[in-house]
Amino acid sequence: MELVINSRGAHISKVDERFQVTIDGVKQEFSSKKVEKILITTSALVTTDALKLAIENNIDVVFLEYSGKPFARVWHSKLGSITTIRRHQLKLNEISMGTEFVKEWIDQKISNQINHLNKLKLNRSEEKVELIDEAIKDMEEHKCALSVLNNVPIDIIRGTMEGHEGYCARRYFSTLGELIPEKYKFKGRSKNPASDQFNCMLNYAYGVLYSRVESSCIIAGLDPYIGIMHTDNYNRTALVFDLIEMYRGYMDEVVFSLFSKRKIKQDMFDKIEGGGYWLNKLGKQTLIEAVNNRFEEKIKYKGRVIRLNNVIQYDCHNIANKILNEVM
Repeated sequence: MELVINSRGAHISKVDERFQVTIDGVKQEFSSKKVEKILITTSALVTTDALKLAIENNIDVVFLEYSGKPFARVWHSKLGSITTIRRHQLKLNEISMGTEFVKEWIDQKISNQINHLNKLKLNRSEEKVELIDEAIKDMEEHKCALSVLNNVPIDIIRGTMEGHEGYCARRYFSTLGELIPEKYKFKGRSKNPASDQFNCMLNYAYGVLYSRVESSCIIAGLDPYIGIMHTDNYNRTALVFDLIEMYRGYMDEVVFSLFSKRKIKQDMFDKIEGGGYWLNKLGKQTLIEAVNNRFEEKIKYKGRVIRLNNVIQYDCHNIANKILNEVM
């Protein structure tokens, strides 16, 4: 299970082989054998014994900013074959395999967006279905144009690829903005702090997703700082930003479903002076529960039925193996 610490002033300590969480004098204990990850989303105290217990049991401890993006994590120091893979990763910007990877990742992102839009046609008016079909047609054209690009080094066609990806994203989100319940309508993406409640919740969902992608990279031996599509920058986990694109659509579906099923309330958001929103404790609880439930579901993926929770790890291991086996 995933242990989420969402109460200000919580205290996490160790009792034998269990984590003890104390909130306002009330104590709960969780077996280290049943916890897979600890997410700390607010001000809390963690003892070094509790951190050591987590490390010994290969439990990822992630500290999230108010926006949901991880700002730190505690992880064991054994990084497997990362040195070997890192050498090969550095070559991907210069060879066709790097471009093939990126085309596959963007293709999957756009395909997920199209699949989501197709699902949203159910029980829609003829006018809305026509709106969706027009968006899908445009996105399919850009997806096709992307697929026929030559597999030259990524630096040569990065701008073209970003153009196709960016157009599809704008078309997709503008369409979602027209399909969401009237009072939550939005015009497109806005990042932290979000200018509307949908993007506020979506940003937090992406933050939770980010932590899963980063840990999957580390487990697979991939260096999260060596990307292909996203350029290198100081302290920037470029590969995580590359890979996360494939999975954003799953978070889009979760968040859109919460809004369309009227599970969102105004008191889940804190309005920021000067404009914008942050997700508060109640909103985080609702979202994280929905995200965790989604990750437990089984989906058809690349010819197999697999829990969504295992998809990211599956992909990262496949990428690592392909790099080791084919990059010379």
